[in-house]
Amino acid sequence: MTDTIKPASRPGWVFYLSLLILGAFVLVGVVLPDQLARGAELALAFTTEHFGWLYLFATTGFLIFCLGVALSDYGHIRLGADGESPEFPYPAWLGMIFSAGMGVGLVFWGVAEPMTHYNEPPLGLAEGTTPQAARLGMQYSLFHWGFHQWANFAVVGMAIAYVRFRQQRPGLISETFRGSLGKRVDGGWGHAINVLAVVSTVFGVATTLGLGIIQINSGLGSVAGVAFGIGPQLAILAGVAIVFLLCALMPLESGVRYVSDANMMLAAVLLVFVIFAGPTDFITAAMTNAIGDYFGNVIGMSLVMTPYTGEDWVERWTIFYWAWGLSWAPFVGSFIARISRGRTIREFVLGVIGMPVLLSVVWFSAFGGSALYFELFESAGIAAAVDEEISSGLFLMLESLPWAQVLGVLVLILIVLFVITSANSATFVLGMFTGKGVLTPRPWLRLSWGVAQVLVAAVLLMSGGLAALQTMSIVAAFPFMVLMIFMAASLLKSLRNEQRQTELHQALLQERMQRMLEAHEAAGRERESVLGDLAQEPEDQEKP
Repeated sequence: MTDTIKPASRPGWVFYLSLLILGAFVLVGVVLPDQLARGAELALAFTTEHFGWLYLFATTGFLIFCLGVALSDYGHIRLGADGESPEFPYPAWLGMIFSAGMGVGLVFWGVAEPMTHYNEPPLGLAEGTTPQAARLGMQYSLFHWGFHQWANFAVVGMAIAYVRFRQQRPGLISETFRGSLGKRVDGGWGHAINVLAVVSTVFGVATTLGLGIIQINSGLGSVAGVAFGIGPQLAILAGVAIVFLLCALMPLESGVRYVSDANMMLAAVLLVFVIFAGPTDFITAAMTNAIGDYFGNVIGMSLVMTPYTGEDWVERWTIFYWAWGLSWAPFVGSFIARISRGRTIREFVLGVIGMPVLLSVVWFSAFGGSALYFELFESAGIAAAVDEEISSGLFLMLESLPWAQVLGVLVLILIVLFVITSANSATFVLGMFTGKGVLTPRPWLRLSWGVAQVLVAAVLLMSGGLAALQTMSIVAAFPFMVLMIFMAASLLKSLRNEQRQTELHQALLQERMQRMLEAHEAAGRERESVLGDLAQEPEDQEKP
């Protein structure tokens, strides 16, 4: 499909204001890293203390909204012209969604989260390092990587795809508010919305880059004895950056698509191997149990807070995950919208929310379930290792499987590919945001945002590693979460307007057809009357 919007000769205010804000952040992080970390912690404490409840309600509301729209009469609306075929085949489409969505996070947390909950059970619901703690670990892992997380991406993706391919307007976040704000999105309001989306996207992607780099560092330590620390992590970040910046110069069809295909193939091979080479019966039983626990407790887990105990588990886990997803929503949602031309809303929602969640369930059951089995029944020491260094659990779990050394190398390759795919996809999306909605941003624009992502990730790693990454995700996500609430309302208004126009058009068409039918019947009756008169004329002439 060709882009009907010509590339802008100059990027505009959104590009320069976003770079100014991010440049100031990078400068403060380099010059005053400790002060930046303290300021972020204060902002985090204020946000979670006063608005933690809003993260839970908003994310749950987005899930209900997506399912409601998909299952309603709006579900048949196509994200493109009526009758238009999808741009990408279904398997390639799902592969790009999954790779650009949460591939890095799944690899990082696939073992780390269940084992961390095993050590410290959620909300104090069990004693640590017990079978009940293991069960809760799997239950909450599926919850955090389940439908809620992907609903964040679906809301933004559906809104952008609708305005871009259905209404033929630029693929900008601000355009999704035109139904509510009207022409004001062409001025200061629109610029502010797009700048906020760019800044949120950069922090969200930088968080994922940082997680990927930490995991690669841990894997290199296991496979090649590389030291774990900020120095090696910055060197790894530089090496990965060179690769994905080169990939960013390639077209989407030959860049992200083929790398994501390689991701999915390698991930599938590793997943199948772990399932059948590991404790297969335990994995399947744990998966069945976790699915039941997830669906049986999803409402309670969705809206749980701790006002009576004052503990911060919800802030450290559930709110962090929802905020991370919200900060990723502009990027992942826009990228999913970019590759979803020609699909119906129902197909879009079920594809974006359904299939990735199914893959996440199988992934956590295989990797997290295997780690719990080896810890519970073979005393593998994974829990202690995760407690000391959270990213080390995956590679320690692999040591309990056949061909551990080969698996370690393959997992490292998988992580690198996921990081490259995420960062490369983000350069396209950020180029779209700051290139006035063009689907194929200019190479220099994509390179600029690639460098910006790397610099922000480096500053966050230097300012506190994993804790800094989590902190900035939650803080940066808050304003965009508020925007998403209004975005969903604006999309619903646009869908209602289209439905009303369609119904009005159908009513007018039906009325016109009815009039034509009545006219045809009247003409038929008149014709029959004339023929009847002609038939009676000879009889009338014979009577005299």
